[in-house]
Order: sequence, then C-alpha cells, then structure tokens
Amino acid sequence: MEPTRSATLPGQLRRGTLEYCVLALLRPGERYALDLVRELGAVDGMVTSEGTIYPLLSRLRRDGLVETAWHESPSGPPRRYYRLTEAGQGKLDEFVGEWIRFRDAVDSLVIPKEST
Repeated sequence: MEPTRSATLPGQLRRGTLEYCVLALLRPGERYALDLVRELGAVDGMVTSEGTIYPLLSRLRRDGLVETAWHESPSGPPRRYYRLTEAGQGKLDEFVGEWIRFRDAVDSLVIPKEST
C-alpha cells in the first residue's frame, strides 16, 4: 500500500530541517551522536535514527560545519563527539533568520484570522 501524501508530510518537513536542528543542538557544546538521536526523539515529530544521524553528521563534517574529537568512554571504546564550527554557527544563524521569515509567512496564510 502506498503511503498517502499526508502521511509523508512530516517526513518531508523533517528532512528539510533536520540538519539545522542538529546544528542547533550542538550550539551549547559538543555532543555524542547517540545523545543527538535521543534528544531529537524526545521532541514530537522529530523522531530519527542513528542510520539518519551518522550520515548527516559525516556530511556536516565534510562541509566544515561541525568538527569532531575523540573522548574515552567509561563503558567501551572511545566515542566521537561533534561540535559546531564557526561556519556551522554562521549557517545556523542564517537559517534561523530565514526560518522565522518563512514560518511567519506560512502562518499568515494557513492560520485562520480571527474576525473582529
């Protein structure tokens, strides 16, 4: 059975913004990839998996938007932690400005105006 168009809408919205959500989660400081998966999963509508996050983080690293450092783990092999670069912060700042403008434009069209 093919999914309905409305069933794919959350996925389309998520794909378009996931990169920026990850950059935003890295704003306060470095994070382990699994921590990012868990935090995104705790937000309604942002459920994602390691299979999505690792390739995304790899691309963000190649693009110079995040950098990594290895840290020893008390419960296994060393872990790779990700942190925002200056370029990543700039891209996030640019997105936030555009997102606010875009969100407000969409809201003005789809949210019914109250009659006064």
